[in-house]
Amino acid sequence: MAMKRIELMWMTLALACVSARSAFTDEIRPATIGERTAGDDWPQFLGPRRDGKSLETGIQTDIARWKIVWSRSVGEGYSIGSVAWGRYYHADRDGDACRLHCWNAETGTPLWSARYDSTYVDLYGYDGGPRCSPLIDGDRVYLLGVEGMLHCWSAVDGALRWAVDTQRAFGVVPNFFGVGSNPVIEGDLLLVMVGGSPPESRDAPEGRLDRVVPNGSAIVAFDKRTGARRWSIGDDLASYASLQVASIGDRRWGFAFARSGLLAFDPRSGAVDFRFPWRSRLLESVNASTPVVSGDEVFLSETYGPGSALLRVAPGKCDVVWRDDPRSRAKAFLAHWNTPILHNGFLYGCSGRHTHEAELKCIEWKTGKPRWSEPGLTRTSLLYVDGHFVCLGEDGVLRLVRAEPDRCSMIGERRLVEPGDDAGPFASRPLLRPPCWAAPILSHGLLVVRGRDRVVCLELIPDATRPR
Repeated sequence: MAMKRIELMWMTLALACVSARSAFTDEIRPATIGERTAGDDWPQFLGPRRDGKSLETGIQTDIARWKIVWSRSVGEGYSIGSVAWGRYYHADRDGDACRLHCWNAETGTPLWSARYDSTYVDLYGYDGGPRCSPLIDGDRVYLLGVEGMLHCWSAVDGALRWAVDTQRAFGVVPNFFGVGSNPVIEGDLLLVMVGGSPPESRDAPEGRLDRVVPNGSAIVAFDKRTGARRWSIGDDLASYASLQVASIGDRRWGFAFARSGLLAFDPRSGAVDFRFPWRSRLLESVNASTPVVSGDEVFLSETYGPGSALLRVAPGKCDVVWRDDPRSRAKAFLAHWNTPILHNGFLYGCSGRHTHEAELKCIEWKTGKPRWSEPGLTRTSLLYVDGHFVCLGEDGVLRLVRAEPDRCSMIGERRLVEPGDDAGPFASRPLLRPPCWAAPILSHGLLVVRGRDRVVCLELIPDATRPR
């Protein structure tokens, strides 16, 4: 019966919860069930500040001593979860249902789960699970599914607050790999990259996005409490780069690295400041790396053609600080799905489209000048913490790298294996099977990583309040 109710909700563009619990305010916060008091929550993609960085300190630098706290098997999907109030939220796909799980973040114990029907089939044969991370805001948790279903559930018990079928509501023509741009909260708005099209574009052959035109819904702002549309902007299609918001000068800014380039806007009103074209001429190229913001500058990078650019933004315009030469094969940085991390004036991350050509790289933010590169690690994703990068290769190997601009200082590496399997790095029972494409997350000293079918939690920072 629950599945039938959800199926009916798919036909509705926005559902406002009719119970008294829907009349909540931003001051409502769930009771914390976690016992680890030091550290921060990780409530959204790329962390509290959407920059891939943690402010926590005191990490254990001997990677061999990172204790496995818990692990759980998961279904299809490529995203990592989010943490708030002592709860870990994780989305996956099981058969014809997409699921949102809520587990105790410190023990992995299941607390509740919600689900809805999903019939998404990937055009290129990738799995049909979610690409986006859950987004936690107060006592609500949001999820944008691979098929474009947008849900809001109670963060405490999983009760449905509202749902919107963005594909049906805005006429979205399926992208190459489904929906994968993480939404963001701005005040009382939920900002979502949608990228819909008019009816005449919906008969285009699969994958022929060159025959698809936009309808002004590149970015849609929903009321985060009810799911009602507040505004929509942008004549562009969706990408896989997640939305970014920041304070620059005396105002808030929103940045959407959509299919054809950067859209800069006021995230409160939807007023557009400028568009900056930036994408490859290849039909099957995608923009997938989230814009990085520092001061009044915004960094863009993609891996299929033009490479990278640094822009200085101002109301109504932008200036190019530096950009890769379109005539040269040498590029400062070629970010694929990962988002580089800025630290002390230097940008660190994985550069390269394919596994064999990928390299961990450091460049100067202000100039794009390369400082060092380390090939042979496969495509990697980073988390910055306490002067180091936790680096997860797509092959499942964890590494700890010191955050230094002069050289790649590798502190240690480890392949996680099933407890009791001491066969070393070539163990036959790895805990993380490839592809491992989600960046690690850290909350209250606990590091969470995922592979194809498993999530693993490790203690990166010992809990000083507990006896050792």
